[in-house]
Amino acid sequence: MVRVDVVTALLAAATVAKAAIQVPEVVPGAYIVEYETDEDSAAFVDSINGEASLVKDLRFQLFKGASIKFKNVEEAKDLAAAVGEMPAVKNIFPVKRYSIPAYTVHSTGSAAVESIIAKRQAGGNDTFTPHLMTQVNKFRDAGITGKGIKIGIIDTGTDYLHPALGGCFGPGCLVSYGADLVGDAFNGKNTPVPDSDPLDNCNGHGTHVAGIIAAQSNNPYGIIGAADGVTLGSYRVFGCSGDVPNDILIAAYNMAYEAGSDIITASIGGASGWSEEPWAAVVSRIVAKGVPCVVSAGNDGSEGIFYASTASDGKLVTAIASVDNTLSPALLSNASFKVANGSSQSFGFTAGDPANWENVKLPLWAVSFNTTDPANGCDPYPDSTPDLSGKIVLVRRGTCTFVQKVTNAVAKGAKYVIFYNNVGGSNGVSAKVDGIQGVAMVTADTGVAWIKALQAGSEVVVSMPDPDTAPSFLANFENVNTPGYLSTYTSWGPTYEVEVKPQFSTPGGMILSTYPRALGSYGVLSGTSMACPLAAAIYALMINVRGTKDPKTLENLLSATAHPNVFQDGRTAYPILAPVPQQGGGLLQAWDAAHATTLLSVSSLSFNDTQHFTPVKTFDIQNTGKAAVTYSLSHKGAATAYTFLGGSITPDTFPNELDDSIASLSFSPSSVLVGPGETKTVQVTAVAPTGLDGKRLPVYSGYVALNASDGSSFSLPYLGVVGNMYDAVVLDTKQTLLSHTYSTTNAPVGPNITFTLPPPGHANETAYKNKTDLPKLLITLSMGSSLVHVDVVPLSNCSTAARNATTVLGTKTLGEIDEFPQRWNARGPTEVTFDGQLADGTFVPPGRYKLAVKALRIYGDASKQSDYDTAETVPFSVAYTALPKRSLVKGYSYRG
Repeated sequence: MVRVDVVTALLAAATVAKAAIQVPEVVPGAYIVEYETDEDSAAFVDSINGEASLVKDLRFQLFKGASIKFKNVEEAKDLAAAVGEMPAVKNIFPVKRYSIPAYTVHSTGSAAVESIIAKRQAGGNDTFTPHLMTQVNKFRDAGITGKGIKIGIIDTGTDYLHPALGGCFGPGCLVSYGADLVGDAFNGKNTPVPDSDPLDNCNGHGTHVAGIIAAQSNNPYGIIGAADGVTLGSYRVFGCSGDVPNDILIAAYNMAYEAGSDIITASIGGASGWSEEPWAAVVSRIVAKGVPCVVSAGNDGSEGIFYASTASDGKLVTAIASVDNTLSPALLSNASFKVANGSSQSFGFTAGDPANWENVKLPLWAVSFNTTDPANGCDPYPDSTPDLSGKIVLVRRGTCTFVQKVTNAVAKGAKYVIFYNNVGGSNGVSAKVDGIQGVAMVTADTGVAWIKALQAGSEVVVSMPDPDTAPSFLANFENVNTPGYLSTYTSWGPTYEVEVKPQFSTPGGMILSTYPRALGSYGVLSGTSMACPLAAAIYALMINVRGTKDPKTLENLLSATAHPNVFQDGRTAYPILAPVPQQGGGLLQAWDAAHATTLLSVSSLSFNDTQHFTPVKTFDIQNTGKAAVTYSLSHKGAATAYTFLGGSITPDTFPNELDDSIASLSFSPSSVLVGPGETKTVQVTAVAPTGLDGKRLPVYSGYVALNASDGSSFSLPYLGVVGNMYDAVVLDTKQTLLSHTYSTTNAPVGPNITFTLPPPGHANETAYKNKTDLPKLLITLSMGSSLVHVDVVPLSNCSTAARNATTVLGTKTLGEIDEFPQRWNARGPTEVTFDGQLADGTFVPPGRYKLAVKALRIYGDASKQSDYDTAETVPFSVAYTALPKRSLVKGYSYRG
């Protein structure tokens, strides 16, 4: 058995910072309506008797509908149910908000010091490492640039005025089409202010993405887009910060499709795991119409297996995982130092936050002279420490947080701290501590040289410039920790219905590309956000060579020729292939894919779980070459990943426990001769690995290997699950509880507490909003659930409410609380406040109740009570503030 221990401090420089697990938020009262046929949206909204307003007309070739907002949020669920029954309505689903893409900015810099850079000549060979890793360089060397292909980018916009991105917008420009759907000030909760200009000058994510695809060679750092001959479309769906609702995402995708995009790429996502989720389903339609859609797999690798992201988890949608660059590029600001009476010498640094470094000239003081101490500066400084207010404190990176190290320095008067790295390169530092004015990082070599000088008794005086105006230069360092390995942050599949995700990977860790001019012009960033656009560019190159943009053909070719890699936890590589749920087919080898004369009919195989096990699968081998080829089939197993630790119901965090047990695969035939132009079918029979604990849902995977007589080789990824997905507990009953609105820790309330609620229908009024303690229900899903119910159960058997209750799925209920049931739910916590309103728009009368939560198990039957996990809250009582006479709350009634 191979046991991968939990890594407490990953050393990989490409770690993506992320917040705690975040389930996409449902927007109260907002819904997306899909019509059966085309409808006039204004007329449709008028037909709802003035109950709703039109937010966005969503009538496109592949989706005809509208985004609406009910004027009375308290009655929205009831009204939505009624709208869903209208003959003109095909589907209705709630609007959800998705966060701006998570990514790490390692360094940014201007192009002010061109002389330091060894520029790659425009006509020279492509030596950009992400291109070497994926064979993109071979296309450039052959003069293939993606010319004539249109790639639509859905992101934060593009700084098209950047010289390396064409310098203009519109016909004839590199960024030739697109729109801003939201405006700078949009944060996901306010009103968007769209216009025709998708300029990005305040976030940078979309500009970095655009450069990865199509940056021109007129830049000082030698970077060039993987397909710099394409035409770009830019659809801005985020403001400078905040979220985006899925109605805007659906609109952007359809706009990009109707504008003639040959490929659509989006480095956006959110926790899901269900291919049926509405946004993913819309993207799937576009792929079905012949337009490849690549979407980043997500940056939630720390959450472990079964954490596929939408819309990358959609059927037919291609999910892109990330590997780390073989180099660690760093854009360093230029500064100087002087040792004793020596001459001034230059060095590079990466400014942190805060960064008030302008005209700071102070001597260095080191915490210690031990340049290998992994915990340098983590302990409080001794009493003998001098006053550090006139020093720059030099501290080695490692072990504890930057904030802790800075806090210890500030305790002795420090205002400025410089960290020296413990790995190659230099990264941004955030350490906002009261009293600190500036933090920065320098390379390990610079820090060690300074320490040696200080240890020898020499004074080292550092002169720092303003980072915003300082010239910068590019320094490349060998990535000695994670070169070419899967990025630790890359999200793992599969979906909850055991569909293979991701499809394959490209470099996304530590990528140098364009950045908005206002933010430094160039930047080194990490994330699956950076891997996804490279895949889009590769699709463009493939289309140039093969003359087809059929998504299935291109995905199958790329998967079959990709190179799987061994597992690496950010520190140690293991002698076994990384699981398919982490890497899909492996690292793209684009030139091999573009010129392959062997075409497989699928990009992957899923044998599903034990209950739904389909042991026999088939696929076709097509020989498009001019000579007969014999294919010998064999099997290469990958590491099996346990979903759960023993006794746990929540998937283990990265790195999951791995086991070297693999499935047994047999082939019929095991060797097949395929003539030119012929297609032959191969049958694959799988026997799941034995000796594994099915209760912990081990996910086994590997590759069908095809070695051809013409010297080529191919692989087909597969996966399956030992154990039944149905048996996995989806509702964490211990973490499903009733709390107070004001509780930030979700502390549970005791039994029989009384909540005094606002008068029915008044909870959102100024007099009550944020001033009343409402019951807060915390629902924690340990695995995804396609359907969650929350019923209000009356506890006073003799009350009118109890007599009018009905029994649904074994629960005596007045009805579900507002905004329930909810479909296609990701795992993780969801908070719901209860103001007394039910889903049908009525309110519970004063009385004593409990809430009953039901979460449908994976593959469960929604009509069977036994297929739900259930939890109940403690009993509580409901009263209403200054309960008015019913005539004073016109339009509201009590259930019962």
